[in-house]
Amino acid sequence: MSRLNPEDQRLLEEAFADVEPIGESDKIDANAAQELDKLAMQNRRLAAQTDKQHDQNFLTTTQPKLVDPYAELAYKRDGVQTGVFKALRQGQYEARYVLDLHRHTVEKARVEVFEFIYDALKRQERCVMILHGRGVKAEKPALLKSYVNHWLPQFPEVLAFHSAQKRDGGTGAVYILLKKSEEASETNREIYSRREP
Repeated sequence: MSRLNPEDQRLLEEAFADVEPIGESDKIDANAAQELDKLAMQNRRLAAQTDKQHDQNFLTTTQPKLVDPYAELAYKRDGVQTGVFKALRQGQYEARYVLDLHRHTVEKARVEVFEFIYDALKRQERCVMILHGRGVKAEKPALLKSYVNHWLPQFPEVLAFHSAQKRDGGTGAVYILLKKSEEASETNREIYSRREP
C-alpha cells in the first residue's frame, strides 16, 4: 500500500476530523443481519403467495385431456335450445369480438382467456370467437386448443361453444355463446311482454 504525501495526509485528517468511532450500541451483529435478511425474504415470499391467492382467475394450468388437432369442439349447457346451438355451430351468429392465442404460452393464454370473456360480458357481446390454432407442428399438438376446451366450461357465463366454420378458422377456432347480461334480459322481457295480446 502506498503512503500518502504529507499534503494528502493533512487533507484526509481534516476530512475525518469530525468522525467519531462507532459505539458498542451502534454495531450490528453479522448473524443478526443475516437473520433480518432471511426474515425479509420470507416476507417477500409470503407477499407473493398472498398475491396469487387474491388472483381472481380461477382457470387452472393443470394438464387437460388433450384433444386431436383436427377434432371439433362442442359444448352446450342444459337449457340452451337446440336451434340456438345449431345456429352457433353453423356460424350464423356474428362474432365481432375475437381473441387470437397464436404463439401464446399456456400461462399467458390463461390470463388472456379470462380477461377476454369478462371483457366481452362487460361489452354485452353474445357471440365471441377465440383463435387457438391446431398446434399441429408443436411438441404437444393442440395444447392451447385442449386448454381452451378445458377452460370454457369453467365459466358459468359460457352457455355453449363449437369449433368454427372453415371460413373462420375451422378446428383452429371456436365460437362461444355467452349469457345475456341482466340488463339485456330485462330489455327482452319488456319487448316480448308488449307483444302479448
